[in-house]
Amino acid sequence: MLLTPPQTIKTEIFAVLPDRFRKEDVRTLWVEANGGGARVHSFLEGPSFDRAGNLYVTDIPFGRIFRISPAREWTLVAEYDGEPNGLKIRKDGRIFITDYKYGILELDVAAGKVTPFLSRRNTESFKGVNDLFFASNGDLYFTDQGQTGMHDPTGRVYRITPSGKLDCLIANVPSPNGLVMNPEETVLYIAATRGNCVWRGPLMADGSLAKVGVFHQLFGPSGPDGMAMDEAGNLVVAHARMGTVWVFSKKGVPVYQIESCAGEVTTNVAYGGADRRTLYITESETGSVLMAAMPVAGRVMYSHM
Repeated sequence: MLLTPPQTIKTEIFAVLPDRFRKEDVRTLWVEANGGGARVHSFLEGPSFDRAGNLYVTDIPFGRIFRISPAREWTLVAEYDGEPNGLKIRKDGRIFITDYKYGILELDVAAGKVTPFLSRRNTESFKGVNDLFFASNGDLYFTDQGQTGMHDPTGRVYRITPSGKLDCLIANVPSPNGLVMNPEETVLYIAATRGNCVWRGPLMADGSLAKVGVFHQLFGPSGPDGMAMDEAGNLVVAHARMGTVWVFSKKGVPVYQIESCAGEVTTNVAYGGADRRTLYITESETGSVLMAAMPVAGRVMYSHM
């Protein structure tokens, strides 16, 4: 069977990090380990919308959380000695962050501060948490990536329930990164960055994972990063350092290829807009947020209260 080539979708720039927030000639430990020691002005990640239409993004190496208004105005919400990566807003409005240094944090927007939510498991520190996802019942799924990879496939995926029960669902992922569930919440997708593939994990009745397999094998430098899901069950995958975001059908067939109009470091994605038919993409090389008109609306991330 011959597969139809994926349709190309173009992007445009939604917003660019203002010059006043760009760092110059600053080196951090995160940059030394993850950026080859090169000087960077920022590294945007973790896009997530609140109910007012504000877009929150993180800046990993400089411990910053920004809010971008619908009018595309940038506000520095918080700055602290951390390395924030993923950011998600729970249905009650609380904002949670995966921080490489400190575990799971909660953001107090009014105070401009972060506080610990989950720092360790049984007194053991995490390897370095990366991204997170909320199920509709409030369960929080998150990846513990650290410096794992094909040389050390010991990355972990956890779930913590609203009651505080913490479970390690899987512990052999080469660099677990973004994660998301299908609309029915019966399957968990995990981006295995250094394996350059996406894993598919069916959820059993007791909440465990079984029969985990490779959903799609990618190629090129780096690998899959942040992910999202649309209403039709198509999986959206940011492919870091390829300047591409892929959209895969339920069968793992690429149906759309979204091209960056800026740099090549497309790190994460979030649906927004009144009809949720606009995909927003963090592009970390240029400090930009891109946008693309999509044929299918993104899955609702929370219900209105």
